[in-house]
Amino acid sequence: MTKPDPTEAYAGFDGHIGRTSTGSQPDWPHRPQAPKGAPNIIVMLCDDLGFADLGCYGSEIETPHLDRLAQEGLRYTNFHVNPMCSPTRASLLTGLNHHMAGVATVCHRDPGFPGFSMELRANAITMAEALGDAGWATLMVGKWHLSKDSNLSEAGPRHSWPSQRGFDRFYGILDGFTNFHHPHRIYQDNHPVPTDQYPDGYYFTDDLTDQALNMVHQVRAGHPTKPWFLYFAHTAPHAPLQVKPADGEKYRGRFDEGWDEIRRQRFARQLEMGVIPGGTQLPPRNTEENHAVEAWADLTDQQQELFARYQELYAAMVDNIDQNFGRLRQELEAIGEWDNTVVVFLSDNGGSREGNENGTSSYFRTMSGRTDGGSPFESLDDDYGRLDKMGGPQTLPHYPMGWAMASGTPFRLYKINTHQGGHQVPFIISRGTGLADGGRMRTQYQHVTDLLPTIFDLAGLPVPTERHGQNAPQPAGASFAESLQNPDAPSTHPEQYYEQAGHRGYYRDGWSAVTCHQPRTAFSEETWELHHLAQDPTESQDVSAQHPEKLAELQQAWEQAAWDNQVFPLDEGTGLLAAQRPPWETALAEPAIFWPATPTVERYRASQLINSRSFTVEVAFDYCPGDQGVLVAHGDQGGGYILYVENDCLHLAYNGYGVMTALDGGPLAIGETTCTLAMEAPGAKLWNATLLINKQQTAQVAGLPMLSSMAPFEGINIGTDRRSPVSWDLNQRHGTFPWTGTLHAVTYTPGELAPDAAARWIDTMREAGTRFD
Repeated sequence: MTKPDPTEAYAGFDGHIGRTSTGSQPDWPHRPQAPKGAPNIIVMLCDDLGFADLGCYGSEIETPHLDRLAQEGLRYTNFHVNPMCSPTRASLLTGLNHHMAGVATVCHRDPGFPGFSMELRANAITMAEALGDAGWATLMVGKWHLSKDSNLSEAGPRHSWPSQRGFDRFYGILDGFTNFHHPHRIYQDNHPVPTDQYPDGYYFTDDLTDQALNMVHQVRAGHPTKPWFLYFAHTAPHAPLQVKPADGEKYRGRFDEGWDEIRRQRFARQLEMGVIPGGTQLPPRNTEENHAVEAWADLTDQQQELFARYQELYAAMVDNIDQNFGRLRQELEAIGEWDNTVVVFLSDNGGSREGNENGTSSYFRTMSGRTDGGSPFESLDDDYGRLDKMGGPQTLPHYPMGWAMASGTPFRLYKINTHQGGHQVPFIISRGTGLADGGRMRTQYQHVTDLLPTIFDLAGLPVPTERHGQNAPQPAGASFAESLQNPDAPSTHPEQYYEQAGHRGYYRDGWSAVTCHQPRTAFSEETWELHHLAQDPTESQDVSAQHPEKLAELQQAWEQAAWDNQVFPLDEGTGLLAAQRPPWETALAEPAIFWPATPTVERYRASQLINSRSFTVEVAFDYCPGDQGVLVAHGDQGGGYILYVENDCLHLAYNGYGVMTALDGGPLAIGETTCTLAMEAPGAKLWNATLLINKQQTAQVAGLPMLSSMAPFEGINIGTDRRSPVSWDLNQRHGTFPWTGTLHAVTYTPGELAPDAAARWIDTMREAGTRFD
């Protein structure tokens, strides 16, 4: 009988095991180690920064540090992304076309289709995962926006959070934007950062830079040579347009000439610099249906004053990005890290038209009408009345789309559109003290899917072919590293499809076919434009009538690429893709009890208790004379409601997108008390509010603007009002105003959906959509 192997338990160990350590041979598991001399890598991505918004691309905005980077490195003047933020981020990190990565559009819907997974597909390997596996420390600060909004709470799941997709460290937001003075929910690594109040002078972009530098210091303190990868994903200059006071003053009066003249000046500088080819035509002002820009000269004095201020704030945000880039560089130079660092700077899409024709002082108010013809609560007079507060923490401004047109000079249209203005962006690349061809430009057509293979090429790494034992999809792009040394190197990206919100486009070898889709119109009846970009880079001349065979070729190529990249189904504009949600989310709209120790309830989870419906909020507490403070608060300066006790009376403060309504609920009786806020949703985007004390009605008000489209943005707070307050005046009197007495519980009971709530009309939307194939 054969004796069993006594070392069987050591199977797989490549050393030798004896009975003693001196008679044994050690061996260690493989430890990832980057190639000797491997570079550090910074990828800095801006949010909604247009092609013409940097000094080195023709802007009057002061960006000396980024201009210096361009002078030392290379500017690519024909670089393209996807025309929306989450899709570009997905492609940047995975090298995949965004629908194939699972991110068709922004991650605020979950309609149940592969291209609309709204999180990175499980077998897609990210830049961070691959670099981490190869020996880099992987760091991220800023905006993630690659997780389903229903997965952003502490309950998770976290599988598509940054730390689960390859980042050793993360500091920033998982949502799509935030308040720059009072961020609504900062995450560090895998958890929200508990914050009641931000210090005076706090500014989010400054904070991100501080955190990035701290992460680099930590890596270098822990290992003398390990390279690091920093993904710095700015939330700026995305709305809300909020600035530090000094930055906001710097640009006073600089945009009084208006968007038409600023656009003309930028175009002239671009021609002089060579950022665009000589002979390029500046297209007329955008005139497309639902995208048209009014002539600046035709605006009223009130409009011009207000609209100029919006752009002053935007310029200040871009300026602050540059300041922080300079600060980042200065510190990296001081500690000896800069010289061996590859730096990439780009934007995620073109200028944003989300401010519509008139801009806004209340971003959520304007967003609430984006899918159904506009918000009924828009008011130019209200916006003008807040002019002196613009840029500070009390308003959430966004510029009119005329400034988005200027942002994208010389191109047509904006973010979301598949015309060049939606996806042609600034792109700068450099290394340390510069490249051999520093200061020059490259005109090769390249796409954001090319960045991952290019970074790997520069790092000396192969593109990974699997993740966690699963075969990874083939990257859609290819390295353009050769063009860093050779200005005549061919483009490595001969063709590319585009799609966003039904807009479609296809590029092939200098030709582009493109549509501007109108919601609730038939795709089959849509007009396609054809442009020979090699001769007409601004899409000024539609040559479809002269080259019908080329148009048909590109239309067919788009159709095939759409099937190959899981682009379908297209969004008809009925609202179905936003309204259709998985069945397990119904649990989030069941009655919920929150206890005094509850941390801030996450935005999306909190919204499901009130969204487009009637609801009640019942607060159980013991009252003694002199007790005061917040019972429950939900929202911030962008919109919300707060129940509080002051001077022995119950009060409701309702923030309707910046317009305050106060309701006095009357005096409280000593002892066990129940206060109730009953909100009725009669339709027409309105709520009627009733206050009750111990089930007796004490006050009511009708016709409050219903909060929607991500408002209330701050989640539910129990016994306090953290961060950005619902009521600015109350906060000025009492700060976060914590409840001083005994609070037992706060119970939310969701009621009936409003008659016009989208969730009631899913079958109707589906039926209506069949007309738009």
